[in-house]
Amino acid sequence: MVFFFRKAVQVNIKDLPVSLQADYAEIRKIFKSCDANEDGRLSWEEVKAGFRKLQSRWPAYRAQRAFKVADKNGDGYISEAELDQLVQYTLERYKGKIRN
Repeated sequence: MVFFFRKAVQVNIKDLPVSLQADYAEIRKIFKSCDANEDGRLSWEEVKAGFRKLQSRWPAYRAQRAFKVADKNGDGYISEAELDQLVQYTLERYKGKIRN
């Protein structure tokens, strides 16, 4: 099976439409709250917990796909620098469905 992924782009929250800026901030806050051991990076389990908070039907699948998109250095963690790609991936999947 072959998977194709779009090239990640750097996201600037100011470039997003006003309607998505609140969602972006909320998703970022959700994932940061899932950093259980507070080491400043997200493990696969912590990302999966974030997708659970977003009420994903398949949080393990979403976490796996998110890591393929966001974990650029391949260390198995989403660092602060890679968090924007995780949030962007999530926004593309949950556009208009984020509730405070």
